[in-house]
Order: sequence, then structure tokens, then C-alpha cells
Amino acid sequence: MALGAAYAYAYAKGDLSGAAVVAALVVSRWLLDAIVHVPDLPLMPGAGPMVGLGLWQSKAATLAVEIPIFAAGVWLYARATRAKDKAGSYGLMGLVGFLALIHLGNFFGDPPAIAWVGQAQWLLVAWAYWVDAHRDTRH
Repeated sequence: MALGAAYAYAYAKGDLSGAAVVAALVVSRWLLDAIVHVPDLPLMPGAGPMVGLGLWQSKAATLAVEIPIFAAGVWLYARATRAKDKAGSYGLMGLVGFLALIHLGNFFGDPPAIAWVGQAQWLLVAWAYWVDAHRDTRH
């Protein structure tokens, strides 16, 4: 999958270094999934043994791993960018707070609430895109 995504990116953009980043992102996502999933992830598409450490089976362990990963991601993004205006500053704080609330709601909530958030995920992507448009990379 990582090589396919990297090839598609390189073909579309003509950017080999960007393609390497795309490949690394796909692999890192799979590794993070392997930590939390029960053994249901194949080593190769459609073949191989199924892997997964099953972290989701323990709420305490899940929180102990997912909260620091979320915090590290927010810290890295905030460190690599700077707000162009108040929308870039307050929008990011609002998005991070809302994502934290959604995570807690999913964690402690009931399945219908989780389903509604799942259906509205495209709104979170639009919100993140809007926030990012109000931020610049630091040089």
C-alpha cells in the first residue's frame, strides 16, 4: 500500500521526496493501527498472517498511548506552523479541543453517538483545512 500511494503521488506531482513522505505516512499509520487493533491487519494486502496487539481491549492502556500521541501531533503541528491571524490561533485551539471532546465521547459514549461523529468526519477535515489556511510554516 505504501509503495502504491507513493507511486501515485510521484506520478501526480512529480515529487520524489514528497512521495517518500507519503510512503512513510502510510507505513506509520499501519504501525499505529497494529498497536491498537486485535489481530485483523494483514501484513500484505489480501495475504499473510493477521497482526495486531489489541490495545483497544484495555481502556486504560488505550488512553495511556493515544493521549500522548495526540498531544505530540498537536505539539509538532503547532511548533512547525504559526498563526497568520486570530482564526489560525483560535481555530486551532477550538479544533484541538473539539477533537479531544470527540475522542472522550467515543471512548465513553454509546454507539449511536459514535456513529453520528463518524458520519460528520468530513466536517472535521474542512475545519482542519480552514485552520491550516490561516497558518504558515515556520522557516
